[in-house]
Amino acid sequence: MSTMSRGRLLLALLTLVAAAPASSETHGAVHHSVFFELNAAPGSPAEQAFLEQLAALASLPGVEDFEIVREVSDKNPFRFGATMRFADAAAYQAYNQHPDHVRFVEQVWVPGVANFQEIDWAALP
Repeated sequence: MSTMSRGRLLLALLTLVAAAPASSETHGAVHHSVFFELNAAPGSPAEQAFLEQLAALASLPGVEDFEIVREVSDKNPFRFGATMRFADAAAYQAYNQHPDHVRFVEQVWVPGVANFQEIDWAALP
């Protein structure tokens, strides 16, 4: 993906995150999962640095049950994943807008991730 395309994608993502209201239809916990493949070579120092910076997100307010996982089958192209839980939609939105999360997305995620799938979900009432 070109730098210009990445920049536009990042701007669109940050705009949506900042503008998205906490859903009144979401009651209880919000689960955030993202699975991804990195631009860095497997086992490289760059891969390790990315994973360490990702792990630092566990300390942000509202983050619960944080895990970094590794894909163990060939069912999809993603090598890693991160999962976390938030008490409610407001906590999830606050996480998305936290300056350390925004910095991570801009400076680490966008240049470091080749492809990803994100799923955010809440249990039905």
